[in-house]
Amino acid sequence: MNRVGYGAMRLAGPKVWGFPENPESARQVLRLAVELGVDFFDTANAYGPRTVNQLIGQALRPPPEGVIVGNKVGAERGPDQSWIVDGRPETVRRQVHEALTDMGTQASELTYLRLVGDTPGVHQHIPLEESLGVLVELRDKGLIRRIGLSGASPQMLARAQQMTPIAAVQNRFNLLDRSGVQVLADCEAQGILFIPYFPLAAGRLSSYHELTGPAERLHATPAQVALAWLLRRSPSMVVIPGTSNPEHLRANVAAAEVAEHLTEVEVTRLTELVDESKASLDQVT
Repeated sequence: MNRVGYGAMRLAGPKVWGFPENPESARQVLRLAVELGVDFFDTANAYGPRTVNQLIGQALRPPPEGVIVGNKVGAERGPDQSWIVDGRPETVRRQVHEALTDMGTQASELTYLRLVGDTPGVHQHIPLEESLGVLVELRDKGLIRRIGLSGASPQMLARAQQMTPIAAVQNRFNLLDRSGVQVLADCEAQGILFIPYFPLAAGRLSSYHELTGPAERLHATPAQVALAWLLRRSPSMVVIPGTSNPEHLRANVAAAEVAEHLTEVEVTRLTELVDESKASLDQVT
């Protein structure tokens, strides 16, 4: 697997709502990603809602051999465009079927269950076992091939593994936010992919000398160095930067080459921007 994937959230309209102004440009970006060797895409029913999955289906139907689309279920959008974690079994089941329809496929290569282990907020109080049980059932029926978790605490990951193997975990993790470090360590120990969301810290990185120094030396951008650091931080890491701009997409994919040329000293300085021994997420068990 190419360890630089593609996060599709930015293909939706403003505030991740509706279709973008130019849907064909969005479809072209998705096709370009495949041409550049991207074989892992990240999406969710809540993006749009459903419009991003529909764009993926239109652009990549059928998905090329070897391409994995990871889709998150268990989150809804309110009429005010708010984000709501909704793990009710009926919601999870409906969203799996919606995603298969929207992307025009018979089975999901990877379906994540959205949890609240790293983002406490508006959510339905549903036991993990009830929500996850639906994905296990649908996997046993052949509609899902791999199960993942999104927003998992270490305790949630351990509980989930009592029910089913977990292929991937998606949590917040970047140069400024190491709240997912314990989950990352668990994934490393157990051979689980770790997929950091907000890998570029929502654009708050450009002023750090630890980034700009290596960027200047390697004729790269600070964003490329930040992605490169993630790749060097852990072999379990698969990054999913998102963009609707073809040139930004090319630059993101090129971060894999930048990672090969970061020195150990540069990697260490970047890692030491945050004291990971004190990093923790708001535990929701």
